[in-house]
Amino acid sequence: MSEYSEVVTTTGSAEAAEELARGIIKERLGACVHIVPIRSVYRWDGEVQTDDEWRCIIKTTTARVEELVAHIKANHSYDVPQVTVTPIITGNPDYLAWVSEETRPTS
Repeated sequence: MSEYSEVVTTTGSAEAAEELARGIIKERLGACVHIVPIRSVYRWDGEVQTDDEWRCIIKTTTARVEELVAHIKANHSYDVPQVTVTPIITGNPDYLAWVSEETRPTS
């Protein structure tokens, strides 16, 4: 199992994305959150929808993923928020050490 993960969710506004990201960083559940505007096409309630969304890409340690997912679900405005987790197989060792430091829980 990989020691590091990237977690992705989407929000319905830039403000919601930033609020979610700030909470994640404050709680040390992620080291960094990239917020990227996207356009999504999906089926919801039997209808095809097209909406602007903001993708939040969170870098974290795999040890913090469960708490991070719970935080996203508890603080998200969507009924069914996207939350996907992808292992980071390798990367810049200095960057990954920084991720470890920034996600270390405080006592």
